[in-house]
Amino acid sequence: MEEEIPSYTLAEAISEAKRCLKCKVPQCRAGCPIENDIPAFNNALSQGNIGEAYSIISVRSNLPAVCGRVCPHENQCEGHCVMNRMKKPINIGRIERFVADFEADFQLTKLKKVLKTQGKVAVVGSGPAGLSCAGDLIKKGYEVTVFEADPDVGGVLLYGIPEFRLPKQIVRREIARLQTLGVTFKTDAPFGEELTVESLKAEGFDAVFLAIGASTPNKIGVPGEDAPGSVEALDFLHKVREFEEGTLERCAVPISEGDTVVVIGAGNVAMDACRSAVRMGAKHVYVCYRRTIEFMKAARAEYDGAVADGVEFRWEHVPVSYVLKGGVVSGLKIKTPEGESVITANKIIAAIGSSPNSMLTAITGLTLDEGGYIKTSSDPYYGATSVEGLFAAGDVVHHPKTVVMAMREGKKAASGIDAYYQAHKETVTA
Repeated sequence: MEEEIPSYTLAEAISEAKRCLKCKVPQCRAGCPIENDIPAFNNALSQGNIGEAYSIISVRSNLPAVCGRVCPHENQCEGHCVMNRMKKPINIGRIERFVADFEADFQLTKLKKVLKTQGKVAVVGSGPAGLSCAGDLIKKGYEVTVFEADPDVGGVLLYGIPEFRLPKQIVRREIARLQTLGVTFKTDAPFGEELTVESLKAEGFDAVFLAIGASTPNKIGVPGEDAPGSVEALDFLHKVREFEEGTLERCAVPISEGDTVVVIGAGNVAMDACRSAVRMGAKHVYVCYRRTIEFMKAARAEYDGAVADGVEFRWEHVPVSYVLKGGVVSGLKIKTPEGESVITANKIIAAIGSSPNSMLTAITGLTLDEGGYIKTSSDPYYGATSVEGLFAAGDVVHHPKTVVMAMREGKKAASGIDAYYQAHKETVTA
């Protein structure tokens, strides 16, 4: 499946980079959660120095080819660009993507393993927070092992974002770079039974970083939502990926050709789900959201893409119950300002968010908030939990947000782990 947005050519990328005003106080950088030096890499690219541009990007980002594709640029770097005054912001995301892809295609940078002079850290989870933390720690000289529950590495980047937005080969390419630097990956290693904080410490890890995300789907809380024909968004996206990989039969994907589908929710996951349903052959796809479009959490670009795909949006549609026929979903009863009605559908996809796995309660001494998210501290070590030597960040702490937000928190936790190790290395290495 081809990517929806084509890459820049070299000429297009340089031309776009030349539009950058190189502001003395760059608002684009202020809008970037990881504070990438956007004017500097634009300037390097504008002069044809692609290797230098990549070096500047990689100071702050371990996943530039990913960020260049899936970050909500309109709300972050591009949204803060001063050129927005003329409605023509610099296309920073496509520039970053071009630089990362060009560097990989022509291997401008020769990577080599980093000398391990520091401690040993276990990273549990290989999504954006885990990979970002692992990348920063390996560069600091730590011995880093990433444990992943699935058979393949990448977490939500691999299994939760559709191919047309983020090709799996791009995710694997970024992971391969981390492997070249020296990060070790172990798959089919679910956390919670054999793999625990205690077992990892017993293996000699000086610190453990939890980045297991929030994978338990939230319930809508209406009658019938557990009936056959009810689909959970992340599970659907996961199965679409497996089908595309050739590891799952088509019949195991819960959306079939000719289905009429209702997606509940209006975040980025809902956009991915409705657009994937179209690509899996659904005849009609509707998105129902309880509020108006102004409150939609999805990036505008993703919404525009869904509209272009033929998805119909129904605003101020509040689910009342799933309509069943013979015990199977046949529609969704909704309440609108005009009253109640029924949307006929044989599949309903819930995309209203997710929560952490309840197995976190089994970790002795771990403090959680009322929603089951891990409580962490920034004093004295960013990302530290109530358990000695255990750190956490990403969706399991900060609630599901964007890829780059999880990356930012992973980076900050890496700094916290480093500070913790330096303060305790005589004790942890004894």
